[in-house]
Amino acid sequence: MLDVSGYSFDPGFIVHHLGDLGTGLLRTLAISAIGMAGSLLVGVLLGAISMLRIPVARQLITVYVELFRNTPLLVQIFFLYFALPETGLQLDGFTVGWLSLLLWGGAYNVENFRAGFEAVEGGYVEACRALGFPRLAAFRHATLPLGARIALPSVTNTLISVFKNSSFMVAISYPELTETAVNVVAVTFRVFEMFLAIGAIYLGLVWLMSLSAGAIERRFAISGGH
Repeated sequence: MLDVSGYSFDPGFIVHHLGDLGTGLLRTLAISAIGMAGSLLVGVLLGAISMLRIPVARQLITVYVELFRNTPLLVQIFFLYFALPETGLQLDGFTVGWLSLLLWGGAYNVENFRAGFEAVEGGYVEACRALGFPRLAAFRHATLPLGARIALPSVTNTLISVFKNSSFMVAISYPELTETAVNVVAVTFRVFEMFLAIGAIYLGLVWLMSLSAGAIERRFAISGGH
């Protein structure tokens, strides 16, 4: 036990609760992984539809993006967990966890990918059309791969935010990493140790994600600009 400015810091306490933290971390990783993968899929599909200016669908996508980008994630979580049951649709904590992250992250990724697609130089698409490719084929062969590379940095930031925002599930008592720490603190009152531990865990994982994303960005960087 280490005495720091009058507080007896106990590293052994953290070690003793590594099993609890590990279980919470697995739940965090589960809802985050589904949320990140789903937000990528939503971003690519709806971003493409928005960029291609498909009637009606584009307006509906705009409503979705504005709704989820301009309301707090916590309100969205509360709506899914507490308000939807009033309509007869009951969702458990795990489902609310990944679904809220998917919808929130998807709204941001729609704009990330749309901006990336629209940043692709028109000459690439014109070359595809000159070769006889129809509009969708030109998008698939030129705009999609190039636009995805351009959007990669902003998409990476959104995915990291999705992971960090998994901690909001503490609001509905879903036992992910932060809720696990809160429950331990409620019984033991060892606040410093628990929140130092989960802070280090989040920091380490985000650092690894950032390093991996940086390597991917360098691997797929477009030489000579767009």
